[in-house]
Amino acid sequence: MSQTAQRSRYVLKRLLQAVPVVIAIVVINFFLLQLAEGDAVDVLAGEAGSATPEYMAQLRQKFGLDQPLLVQLGVYMKNVLSFDLGYSFRHDMPVAQLVLDRLMPTMLLMVSTITLAVGFGIVLGLIAASNLNNWRDTVISVFALISYATPLFWVGLMMIVVFSLKLHWFPTSGMENVAMFYEGWERVKDIAHHLVMPTLTLSLFYLALYTRLMRASMLEQADMDYVTTARAKGLTERRIVFVHILRNALLPVVTMAGVQVGSLIGGSVIVESVFAWPGLGMLAFEALFSRDLNLLLGIFLLSALLVVAINLVVDLLYSFLDPRIEVA
Repeated sequence: MSQTAQRSRYVLKRLLQAVPVVIAIVVINFFLLQLAEGDAVDVLAGEAGSATPEYMAQLRQKFGLDQPLLVQLGVYMKNVLSFDLGYSFRHDMPVAQLVLDRLMPTMLLMVSTITLAVGFGIVLGLIAASNLNNWRDTVISVFALISYATPLFWVGLMMIVVFSLKLHWFPTSGMENVAMFYEGWERVKDIAHHLVMPTLTLSLFYLALYTRLMRASMLEQADMDYVTTARAKGLTERRIVFVHILRNALLPVVTMAGVQVGSLIGGSVIVESVFAWPGLGMLAFEALFSRDLNLLLGIFLLSALLVVAINLVVDLLYSFLDPRIEVA
């Protein structure tokens, strides 16, 4: 069987294995959200200020909230299987449309963050391991420690104070300047300008983590027998580092990056709130306080699908980084 056919079979197998996992996530999320007191009708009645018990009962009947939990779950699962994520009573529009509208800003923030954190984390970890116990290693280690220990919201607020309010280099919030009606390349530059501070804020924590992990992985691989053998063969130090050690040292970093996609979505809630970035994190935050359970379930389902897909990509990357690892 060719390698391409083997990989295709592996992808299909993993996708089939993911189906019960995603269904289990949906069911668990559904019951966990029911543990919270109140529902969307309570929030709507509280905002109206004068809703009668009869009117609230009518709303619950209209939204299907008066049915037993298992019936509500069955209806929800049936709708999900037909790609219907329900209706958001708070936003008065389908959940699928809401989630898709907010997906692109979140993906933009996640991709830029993971690219920056993994890319610079690998480079800094490589530099630190190659200059063990000298000033470069010390500076990078101190930077990683401070970045890891600093709260995200504090970094975001300080960036707004320094770079927005004092220096006027970057906008304080939002994804784009809608009042300017930019189009084409000008709009891309405007969004990139707004993206800088949220990306830097969210990536600092992960950058520190990947830097420390890459440094430790490089040092561990440097003591392996195959490195000693390579040196005995007379290979240059540059070739040993970049051809032999680096490829093997990347495996733990790639693994960690795949595992942390879920926590990256969670971390984006804070950053999106600080910078008013219109992504899924901020939407989930709003949905939680308005008891918009359909919307929360839709966001959780999409997040679960993203994590499953990215972990599949990470598993495929293993075979490219280390040909000894076979997908089957």
